[in-house]
Order: sequence, then structure tokens, then C-alpha cells
Amino acid sequence: MSKPLAPKGKTPSRMALVVHSDLAALSSLQAALSENGFTPIVARDLPTALLAITQHYFEVAIVASQLREVGDGWPLAGVLHLVFPRSFVSVLSPTEGDVLTLQSAINYGVKEVYKESIPAREVVGAISAAIDKIPGASRVQ
Repeated sequence: MSKPLAPKGKTPSRMALVVHSDLAALSSLQAALSENGFTPIVARDLPTALLAITQHYFEVAIVASQLREVGDGWPLAGVLHLVFPRSFVSVLSPTEGDVLTLQSAINYGVKEVYKESIPAREVVGAISAAIDKIPGASRVQ
């Protein structure tokens, strides 16, 4: 894969994918990511998310655990983990980290699970702090 092109003297933009069926949540996450230096690409459903995956390299992905049906976001998170193994893939869940949620996170290679009720700025702040602690692990090279 070739390096992304950037204007002379500037680093390539950090890309983030947000997949959520709720427009208000999607908008909040998009704004928070933009404030933290990411270029967010948003999708409200699985087909749009899959199209975005074929067009961009994502350093961060935030996926709702439920897009249309209960739990249908987990397989998408797994696909993101397989396609972008160095990226920080996280899932928003409506419930606390119960056994089934944690089992799904482990099975699908998700780095972190956040409760949907946490404000978008806090979620994105936590993700930014986490990827900054991993030297070169999620940077596009």
C-alpha cells in the first residue's frame, strides 16, 4: 500500500471511521474526532461502512454494537480488525461490560468497548490517549 499524499510540509490526515445508525450519536462522534485532528468518515449502515473500508485506510474505527439488529456491529468490528490490524477498533455498547460483551470484544479483536451513554468527547479523548501510548502501532506508514 502506498503512502497517503499530503501537502508539502504536512503530515497525512489521521482517518477515522464511525459507524452508527443514530444520526445524533454519529454527528457527536464526527465533531469530537474532527476536534482531535482526525478526518472522520461516517456510515449509518453496513453497506456504506464496507464501501468506506475499500476506499480509505483507517487509524481508528468506532462501531456501534447494534446497527440494525442486536449485535450486528460486532462482526463489522471483526472485519475492521482483520483489514486494518494496526488500527484502534472500538465498539459502543448500550450495556456495561458484561460477560457476553467482553467475550465478543475478545473474539472480534476489539481494543476497547465504551458504553454508549459516555459523551463523544470522552470516548474520542480516551481513544486518542490510547493510540498515542502505542508507539507506531496505529500510524499509517
